[in-house]
This record gives sequence, C-alpha cells and structure tokens, in this order.
Amino acid sequence: MSDVKNYIESHKTRFIDELIELLKIPSISADSAYKKDVIATAEHIKKALLDAGCDSAEICETKGYPVVYGEKIIDPKLPTVLVYGHYDVQPPDPLNLWDSPPFEPVIKKTELHPDGAIFARGACDDKGQMYMHVKAAEYMIKNDALPCNLKFMIEGEEEVGSDSLEEFLLDHKEKLKNDIILISDTGMMANDVPSITTGLRGLSYVEVEVTGPNRDLHSGIYGGAVPNPINVLAKMIASLHDENNKITIPGFYDKVEELSQEERDLMAEAPFNLEEYKKALDIDDVYGEAGYSTAERYSIRPTLDVNGIWGGYTGEGAKTVIASKAYAKISMRLVPDQDPDEITALFTKHFETIAPKGVKVKVSPHHGGQPYVTPTNTIGYKAAAIAYETTFGKTPIPERTGGSIPIVALFEQVLESKTIFMGFGLDSDAIHSPNEHFGIWNYLKGIETIPYFFKEYTKLFTEQ
Repeated sequence: MSDVKNYIESHKTRFIDELIELLKIPSISADSAYKKDVIATAEHIKKALLDAGCDSAEICETKGYPVVYGEKIIDPKLPTVLVYGHYDVQPPDPLNLWDSPPFEPVIKKTELHPDGAIFARGACDDKGQMYMHVKAAEYMIKNDALPCNLKFMIEGEEEVGSDSLEEFLLDHKEKLKNDIILISDTGMMANDVPSITTGLRGLSYVEVEVTGPNRDLHSGIYGGAVPNPINVLAKMIASLHDENNKITIPGFYDKVEELSQEERDLMAEAPFNLEEYKKALDIDDVYGEAGYSTAERYSIRPTLDVNGIWGGYTGEGAKTVIASKAYAKISMRLVPDQDPDEITALFTKHFETIAPKGVKVKVSPHHGGQPYVTPTNTIGYKAAAIAYETTFGKTPIPERTGGSIPIVALFEQVLESKTIFMGFGLDSDAIHSPNEHFGIWNYLKGIETIPYFFKEYTKLFTEQ
C-alpha cells in the first residue's frame, strides 16, 4: 500500500475539483425549497460510487430524502466494513457573515491550513469527510488493494435528525449487514495531534412558543399592563441555569454518568491551550458549569443552549409593538445514561411549570439522539490507531467530543455493529457556522489513512 501517496499526488487536482463540484450543490435538508438540490446530490453521490469502482450503487427511497447505497463485495468470507456519511448540509444563514458565497467554493490559505482550505457549506460536515471514503475506495479498488468487502450508506437527513433512517435500517438489515461501521463526521485535535473520537453526546432539540395577547399591541397603550411574551421568554430562558451555570430542570442530572477523578486526570493529559482557545474565538474568558474544565464542559457534561430566539418586529427602523408571540429553539447535549425522550419530557414539564400567568406555552420536540461511547480495546479501534500511526507517525489520542450523531446508537441496536470514528476536521473549521472550511491537507490525509484502516482491520479480524 506504499503507493497510496503516489496515487493521491497523481490525482490530487481531480480529487479537489470533484469535491468542489459536490459542494456547489445546496443540499439543505432543513429547507423544502432545496428539495431538488438534495435529490440531485444523492444522484451525484451514486455516480461517484460507481465511478470509484463499486459493483453497484442505488438510490433507496425513504419517507424523506433518499439513502445512497453502494457496495463492492470481493469475498463473502471476508469481513465487511460499512461506511456511513451524509450528503445534506446545514442552512448557511446568516449569509451576511460569509466572506464568500456558501455554495461557491473557494480555496484560501489560513494559519492552520497553510496548504489551503476549501471554504463552502458542507466542506467539512460532512461532504468533504464523506468524499474522502469515496476516493479512498477508488484507490483501493483500482489498485487491487481492497482487502475486504465494502458497503456505503450515505443519507440525506442527518442535519434534521435522520427521521427516515430507522425504518430504512429495519427494512434493509440484510443488505446492510456488516462487521463494523466507519464514520468520518468528527474531527481531531490538531494536524500534528491525531485523535480518535470515542464518545459523542446525545441530543434533545425542542422549539418553544410563548403566547400572550391575541394580537400585537401598541406598546404605548398596553405597555406595562399586559404580559410581553418576549420579556417573559427571556426570563424563562435565563432561569434555566443557576449562578453556577448548572441546569435547573428538576431531574436533569439524575442519570448523568460521573467520571472518576482518575478518568478526568487522563482526559486532562490531552493537549489543550486555553489561551489559544480564547484567542481563536476572540473571547476574553470562557464560560460554563462550575467545577469543570473547558474540555470537560464540551465533552463529558450535559448542556442547554438557545440556538435561536425571535419575536416581534426585527426589520429596519422602529415599530413599537408588544408581540403576541415569542419563540426559541433550544438544544440539550446529553451524556451517557441520559435518555433524550426523558430529558425532553423533563424540559417540557419544567418549562410549562415556570410560565407565569397571562401566557400560554407550547413545547414542540424536533429530534434527538442517544449518547454513544465506543471502547478502545476492540480490533476496530486498534486498526484505526495503527492507521493513524502509519500516516501521522504518532499514536492517536482517544477523545470524547461534544457533538452528536444521533443515529449511531441505533446502528448498534439494529445492525448490532460497533462504530469507529475517524475524523480529519478541526474544531476551527467552523462547521454549522459562516465560513465553514476543510483543509486540503486534511482531505488528502484522510484519503491516505483510510486504506490502512481497511488493511489492519482485515488482518486483525482474520487473526482473531
């Protein structure tokens, strides 16, 4: 497999150009106005899998957006790796904060990406990282270096909760049968500090609506005499954390996994520079739950954050009204043993309880997902570690991260498979934010590293 670098160098320009073409398609699953674009992206991925050398690839319809499935089966007696990814992307808003249009990819050099990075929505999450696997498959198939069976399952609803995927898994268990699932929808600590994600937080996502008077009112005539839903909502949200930034919902922490001091001390050995962290975000200080480090706050502790809040008049100039309604979108990141349905129910009960008289409250659940922790003593983890050691020259660090991939726990439940996360993005790549980007070095390094995982996993699997 020593020729993988040569293959990448020979096809580098094409690999980058192909990703850029994929990034031009605005596959925004959250907005029905982009339905045609999301479906066009699925067709694009199908063609890419066939071009890479898959024996077959198909568009599998679901009640929502389709799943793209492809496979290369070389011997049923050999292990099977199922690669999961998603082709849908987050909405690009706010557009005015992008330095370049989100679906007109540009390559720019940055301090962390001196070889250049592709700036576009979906560059890192997850089109760029998903496409690494397509190009790694191309290398392995066309150079007779694929050591085991390979399947792809690329969905189009990850950014909106993967609502259709459970039914798809149940209906296609035999088709999706595998020995391990491989995902690149996470990141690593730094380009010179490889890491493997071993834990993801779960998610409960809700929208709240507070209603006061039956119409918008003149703030001079009615101000001070009737409840203002925006003021009320702001107070209710503020009350969801106490003075130590601990979440005040009764029962919220009842099932939270508490790590031992020994485990926390091991986590603290991972490289983390607080001053660089603050500088990168242009903040004077960090913020969070008392008694925990910054790294612990974003990985092993649950959180509650307002993701959007609106109501009343927000246009240019002034309009003095008391709005009839106010809204907010709220996400809660969960840790092992917290159940998203239970947390959503606890939030709903609490939010309704703290509403003052004079307003009505409605809580609408959107989507959620279970937390997930993967052990480090499996052959899958060992194979990933050897792959990183081969291409980075360093042993990767196991790391729990704060993000969520809601469907992973369901994979284990339905497909009875463990998942390995091999991410190549950086925290600074601005996923879900304006100016999202993915380093060209990282993209190509992923293509180089993935084939070594297949090689080592097959070797360890056959030896056990």
